[in-house]
Amino acid sequence: MKELIVEMETYAKEKNVPIIEKDSIAFIMKYIKANNIKNILEIGSAIGYSAILMASSNQETKVTTIERDEERYMECLKNVKKSGLEKKINVVFQDALDVNLSDVSYDLIFIDAAKGQYTKFFEKFKYFLAPNGVIITDNLKFHGYVGKSEKIESKNLRSLVEKIESYITFLKENEEFETEFYDLGDGISVSKRKNESQ
Repeated sequence: MKELIVEMETYAKEKNVPIIEKDSIAFIMKYIKANNIKNILEIGSAIGYSAILMASSNQETKVTTIERDEERYMECLKNVKKSGLEKKINVVFQDALDVNLSDVSYDLIFIDAAKGQYTKFFEKFKYFLAPNGVIITDNLKFHGYVGKSEKIESKNLRSLVEKIESYITFLKENEEFETEFYDLGDGISVSKRKNESQ
């Protein structure tokens, strides 16, 4: 497994595929163990790096991961097979906003896909959160750009950063969820329903 992880890290670097930072995934794996998380939904598989690490952090943990990019989806399938975790990881090839779920609930929903759609992902998938479940979001610092959008010259980049900033505001002002922000990796948040966080 260690070899595969290193292989995936190298692949991601060479092909410029964004994968979760080590501090962030270590935090999530620790959370999965401490809270005995069994069912995870991941929005944005990329090459399967975080799905494999999350699924391997606890014996009973199962991951459903959604990826819309065909090349990454194929790479993810290949890596899941290599990891021997096919029974624990279900890879879905679809745009997360088009996925129809029913009769399922997840202890942890991990959002790490198109940054501009974070609020939409949160609003869509919160209905599938189990009681006491959490929604974890990655990349909230976005390489240090967040909070400095007015200084960014590239229009596309500025627009993306502004969307992340408005997502952070959405989390802070959310009446239904209470969110804690962690200065780990590229910035991470953990959101819980308010009536359950007492």
